[in-house]
Amino acid sequence: MHYVDEGQGPLVILLHGFPYLWYMWRRQIGALAEAGYRVVAPDLRGFGQTDRSVSIEAYDMSRAVGDMVGLMRALDETSAVIVGHDLGAWVAQASAMLRPDLFRALVMLNTPVPPRGKEWPSVVWRAMGKDKTFYQLYFQQVGKPDREMSRDPRKTLRSIFYSISGDATGKERWRLFVEPGETILDTLTEPKVFPPWLSPRALDYYVDEFTRTGFTGALNYYRCRDRNWEITAFLEGAVVSQPSLFIGGAADPAFEQIVGAYDQLEAYLLGLRKKVMLPGVGHSAAEERPDQVNDLLLEFLEQLAPVDAARVR
Repeated sequence: MHYVDEGQGPLVILLHGFPYLWYMWRRQIGALAEAGYRVVAPDLRGFGQTDRSVSIEAYDMSRAVGDMVGLMRALDETSAVIVGHDLGAWVAQASAMLRPDLFRALVMLNTPVPPRGKEWPSVVWRAMGKDKTFYQLYFQQVGKPDREMSRDPRKTLRSIFYSISGDATGKERWRLFVEPGETILDTLTEPKVFPPWLSPRALDYYVDEFTRTGFTGALNYYRCRDRNWEITAFLEGAVVSQPSLFIGGAADPAFEQIVGAYDQLEAYLLGLRKKVMLPGVGHSAAEERPDQVNDLLLEFLEQLAPVDAARVR
């Protein structure tokens, strides 16, 4: 596992989403380290410089949580605040739920992970789409979306980052459902000029990494959604009791899909301190509004009870 480790103090682990890397947290790492925290941002398995298993089952949530437990052991730490964006929010939420002894607080960005559903995710997706295909159902095709996205990684990433952002308007915004005969890229818009919140240097970093690795490892997390549902029957009715925070984007193209979970966060995040939707922000708050995200994270961290230094090390 590749990770960036900066600062000294209580541990904060930052988990990226799809299709991002540890690098999405570059503006948070320095701010939190300067404020007195040890900040660790890994590439999740299948992404960036971390190992990429061939097996789809290797990307289920039990392995992802196991990675976080192994990371804690490698860091020689016994307590952490875990922060996750998008796909990383699923890993962070499951880690907090399954190992409250290790993860003392939870922050989710952009994706309010709901409790375990009553049906297979794929059954729900099919009912949602009717004659169209929900993007996560589209990702279940092994190989096809991988090839489409890898054909031109720069175009793919420019299109995703822009179309899910608060800067995209009207028909430029990402469509979550693929029409018959379309590819996943047809649901996205590549901008002529990219908004200034993502620099050419930052885009180049993402492009270089995904050109090298492809998208299969990242997509395999979505291919484990039914498997995750199957192996977590024991979590039916489980809640997260630790202090928690949710940061979302009011201009997120996925807002209509997540608003139900957002409205019910208090029901299963029993320690929820705050939930906020940032105006004009899309699906990548840490990239689009790093200063606002930093302020909210620091406010939340400062409110937590001090960590016994003997337990941290």
